[in-house]
Amino acid sequence: MKRVLSRRCLAAAAVTATAVATSLLSSASAGASSNAVALPPAHAGFDYQIGGEYDPPSGVTVVSRDHEAPPAQGLYNICYVNAFQTQPGELDDWDSDLLLKDADGNNVVDGEWDEVLLDISTEAKRVRIAEKVNGWIDGCASKGFQAVEPDNYDTYTRSDDLLTDAQAQAMVRLLSSHAHGKGLAVAQKNTAELAGSAAENGLDFAVAEECGQWDECGTYQEAFGNEVIVIEYSSAGLKTACDGWGDELSIVRRDKLVRPETSSGYLRETC
Repeated sequence: MKRVLSRRCLAAAAVTATAVATSLLSSASAGASSNAVALPPAHAGFDYQIGGEYDPPSGVTVVSRDHEAPPAQGLYNICYVNAFQTQPGELDDWDSDLLLKDADGNNVVDGEWDEVLLDISTEAKRVRIAEKVNGWIDGCASKGFQAVEPDNYDTYTRSDDLLTDAQAQAMVRLLSSHAHGKGLAVAQKNTAELAGSAAENGLDFAVAEECGQWDECGTYQEAFGNEVIVIEYSSAGLKTACDGWGDELSIVRRDKLVRPETSSGYLRETC
């Protein structure tokens, strides 16, 4: 699950599929994790700005923003990329065969966000998807972000059993290996059921939506220690997260559409 409005895709460089596959798979086989990357400070003031950037509130030292936005000066910046689904209205940016189809040939859609699932079912398709997403990751690195947040790792759970967790993990390894090569730390976005495999998948810390609401914060902490960033969208979820982990994890409540501060409906609360 993710909280974001529209995005604009960056065009990846034109290279042959064979060359891309060789580069990506070679990088992945070299090992997923990296000791060279800088992790976000644990239990830090955090703000989730993927719906639009604004001046970070006082006390915030870690910010997550969309890959098209600039990083916040002087802070630890996490770069958001939608890695497993398309953005609304951007189907033309993807080859049709990379969109997941049902038995009738129709696109499989995440109805809550009107986003079509990407087809990560084969190695060849994962490589082509990674080519585009890694282009965004390159942009994150060149702008000065310190980490990347590949969203919708849990897309397979919304695929009507057309995709598997093994395929999702294979996909995220392509992205994490590439990001580590650019000096970026990589967040596991949600997907508590795969937290125990974080190290082998090259995932360095967690960005967990509603782990208080769904009683999952402990699962993330077991896998990542205090390197867990929590976003809640309800007062009950915030209370649970703060009562249980307020002295250990980075916790914030935002409005569901993570609006900019100047927008109607903006909400931000902390423990």
